[in-house]
Amino acid sequence: MSRSRENPLIAIGVVAERTGLSVSAIRFYEGKGLVDSERSAAGHRRFRKSVIRRLSFILISQRLGYSLEEIKAQLDELPGGRTPTERDWNRLATSFAADIDERIAGLQLLRTKLGGCIGCGCLSIEACAIWNPDDSAATLGSGPRYLLGDSFNDLEA
Repeated sequence: MSRSRENPLIAIGVVAERTGLSVSAIRFYEGKGLVDSERSAAGHRRFRKSVIRRLSFILISQRLGYSLEEIKAQLDELPGGRTPTERDWNRLATSFAADIDERIAGLQLLRTKLGGCIGCGCLSIEACAIWNPDDSAATLGSGPRYLLGDSFNDLEA
């Protein structure tokens, strides 16, 4: 089977149309090592169709608050030089899921605690007297201890 039927290369404009990204954004991601292209005989960028999935992953991950460095670390787990298989993507999804679950738990805790004291030690609202009397959470470490997962029960341990 010829390469063009097996793994056709597409122009950057097609990638832009399929992903909703500008051509300059695709070039930016390429410059950061997040996607790869090949050059045609005329010197034009050509991409494997699988780059559409990679760019979609990048967009979604950025919307979830991941940095380009974090995204690149995940994408670096995919094989180079070939289109990732479903198994490759499932392996990436499994490793990424633990971090996503941790972020979800943190956001849920933030939503729950945001209206009251979060154990930051500021003592600026009355609720702190209930949640963190005398700034006792400071013995657990720096930062917003209760928001980071510590509880009042940890003080007694």
